[in-house]
Amino acid sequence: MSFIPETIRVKDSRVCCDGSGEVPSALGHPRVWLEIDDKGYVDCGYCDRRFILIGGPADKDLKAA
Repeated sequence: MSFIPETIRVKDSRVCCDGSGEVPSALGHPRVWLEIDDKGYVDCGYCDRRFILIGGPADKDLKAA
């Protein structure tokens, strides 16, 4: 069984993650700022959440699947 990270499509190449979402932010992790590079995505080192730039290379790959 393979792990599929939570995927969030975003408009900006700079994003922040604190692990919140279904859990309150106090139960997440420290807020970190991440920069999407030429791959079109970035993964959070704390929670493995993947941020994909809308219209970027990874977004096109996601739509083709």
